[in-house]
Amino acid sequence: MSERRILRRIRGTDTADGAGVKLKRIIGQPGLDMLDPFLLLDEFRSDSADDYIAGFPEHPHRGFETVTYMLAGHMQHGDNKGNRGDLVPGSVQWMTAGRGILHSEMPQQENGLMWGFQLWVNLPATDKLTAPRYQDISPDRIPTVQPAEGVTVKVIAGELAGVTGPVAAVATAPVYLDIALAPGAQVTIPLPAGHHGFAYVFDGADAQVAGQILRRSELAVLSEGESVLVAGNEAPARVLLVAGRPLDEPVARYGPFVMNTPEQIHEAIADFRAGRF
Repeated sequence: MSERRILRRIRGTDTADGAGVKLKRIIGQPGLDMLDPFLLLDEFRSDSADDYIAGFPEHPHRGFETVTYMLAGHMQHGDNKGNRGDLVPGSVQWMTAGRGILHSEMPQQENGLMWGFQLWVNLPATDKLTAPRYQDISPDRIPTVQPAEGVTVKVIAGELAGVTGPVAAVATAPVYLDIALAPGAQVTIPLPAGHHGFAYVFDGADAQVAGQILRRSELAVLSEGESVLVAGNEAPARVLLVAGRPLDEPVARYGPFVMNTPEQIHEAIADFRAGRF
């Protein structure tokens, strides 16, 4: 299999979203506006309630999917389609906004560590006005495999070592892996040819990706190829490895609306204001 290499390195920028939640934006910032089909990647991590307590009150989305992966803390999802879900440590919420949804994600704690990720995944033009859908995935539904000594992988989406992740029927056929590495451990992870991919070190001082040191809070944009080598360095580390089929379609963005043309953005705003979500 042809091995992927690192094309670019990106460090996140500090910002705030929702009602003032402090976070680090890695994709969706000037250094990396998007990586088709991925529109945004945020990491939120704080043990100060002032940084997260206001949460993400009700807000609209249209034309893409949001993926929330909780590592620590507790938030609750609610939307205007009647869905309710608890985001506890290790859980995943994969929400397809489609033609329009109003949802909120609010902290269910007043102290302690709140830590996780939100990823935005674009939808193809044919699915942008599909019916909204919500996948609430509890930690016990996420399989874990050990493809090499000292390597433990949570398979959220995609396949690895004969195991398939619980995320189903997603247009971009995503791979979403949480890889825990012991010092010096290494593994070659297969990735679908043609998928755009990235690796992000989120725990530990650093790790090795494609034979290069990748620091904590650093994202590597990966080249084309059918696999990538991921390895531990001198201390334990965890790495997000994510890939998806690019859409190669025009992108028109305005806040929580992602469509293909400016005219469709105007329609989304009008529909939202008219209460048609």
